Amino acid sequence: MGMMPKIIRTAFAGRLRQIEYFRRHPIEVQENTLRQLISQAAQTSFGREHGFERISSGSSGTDVITNFQERVPVRDYEALVPYIERERRGERDVLWPGETKWFAKSSGTTGVKSKYIPVTREGLWQSHLRGPKDCIAFNVERNPTTRVYGGKTLTLGGSRRIEREGEKALTGDLSAILIENTPRIANLWRVPSLKTALTPDFEQKVELICKECAKADVRSIAGVPSWNLVMLKRMLEYTGKANLLEVWPRLELFIHGGVNFAPYREVYHQLIPSSSMNYMETYNASEGFFAVADELGDDMLLMLDYGILYEFLPLNQLDNPAAAITLEDVRERVNYAVVISSSNGLWRYLIGDTVRFTSTAPYRVQISGRTKQYINAFGEEIIVDNAERAMLAAAKATGAEVAEYTAAPVYMELSRRGAHQWLVEFSREPAGGVKTFGTALDEALKELNSDYEAKRWRNVTLSAPIVTMIPEGTFMRWMEGRGKVGGQNKVPRLANDRQYVDSILELIR
Repeated sequence: MGMMPKIIRTAFAGRLRQIEYFRRHPIEVQENTLRQLISQAAQTSFGREHGFERISSGSSGTDVITNFQERVPVRDYEALVPYIERERRGERDVLWPGETKWFAKSSGTTGVKSKYIPVTREGLWQSHLRGPKDCIAFNVERNPTTRVYGGKTLTLGGSRRIEREGEKALTGDLSAILIENTPRIANLWRVPSLKTALTPDFEQKVELICKECAKADVRSIAGVPSWNLVMLKRMLEYTGKANLLEVWPRLELFIHGGVNFAPYREVYHQLIPSSSMNYMETYNASEGFFAVADELGDDMLLMLDYGILYEFLPLNQLDNPAAAITLEDVRERVNYAVVISSSNGLWRYLIGDTVRFTSTAPYRVQISGRTKQYINAFGEEIIVDNAERAMLAAAKATGAEVAEYTAAPVYMELSRRGAHQWLVEFSREPAGGVKTFGTALDEALKELNSDYEAKRWRNVTLSAPIVTMIPEGTFMRWMEGRGKVGGQNKVPRLANDRQYVDSILELIR
């Protein structure tokens, strides 16, 4: 083991013991988190309105949680907007003590054009900035001989600079907020330069990254797989190399999140043909940093000491917020909508993601989709997890590589049954063409979703899926046209209407 890994292991030994403690005592840690949150926020406007002082007088953890749930309703973003707007105008002690200065601007999938997620000082240090540190701890624990920390990490974030709104509020991509608040010493190990990292035009940013980083000692990369793929392919074109190991011979780690990695895994293996390349998934969002893959596998450890209380609403009871439960009552393999209360001043906030637990000892999760990204036009209840798995199965069956996709219903008419239309951009076209790919996709969906299978029985309700192959770069042009380019923005996988699909098809007509 080299000197640097030894130093890092020593530095993070105490932190790894803390993580082991919440692995063993998850319920106690979560109860203590709630007590701390309501104690800190008792004198805020929100805390006084909801009687936080009386909640904290509960005699047991169960009493505190029950009282909290009874007094504070589950809310989505729209319900929090009046409080957030007061904070953005500079009012103090609204959702969280003191002044909230930072707001992460997120497109999301709600009915509003942009969401402004409050990011407090406590939220930054307890969650957003703590997660990346724990990634370092887990990587060194898993790979004692790692050489990652002797070189550079290439981070591809969003493209929205920090902007002042009014006298007080500062808004921008979460990645820009993190850059502004990360200790400057971290820049010794990070590329590209701050100026390049905050370049608003994505294509220009990619070109600048190629110029700055082609000869840097890059040993790890971080960001959303889809946007990184665009940048990394351009890097190969820029350098004329066959794969990324010819550009960066010591590359050994990709820390990724934001979208399901499974559809991208094979193409990354081609870009980085190394058996020693490591991949670490994270679950982080504008609302907080939630989970990290502490072990090799397809799930992530839920981080329970980040100043966040977690609750989970069964997806089949999404219209019944009273059904929300805490960790103690969750079950494996059930899809839950995630509800958080956090030191960012988000109280029983429905963040829009769905997860399922793969383990409850310790608590490990997989992201299964979004509460508002689904297709249920005919009672088929297709969620993003179904789509991702079926797309992967179809690609494997036909030897295809899928770069991007989205899907929507084709509505019934008097002379036509319903169907799903899938717009797919391929990196490698399927053997046998899109018809073969569509058949494989259909069969995979039937295996994954019994409701879909029932609706497809003898084509009574649903006809076979319609797969439309679209030209390379179409999704990029579409996202650019919507002003949603960069790490914080993702192609919506599913929609229960044709708004997205029809606007994409307009580009290629």
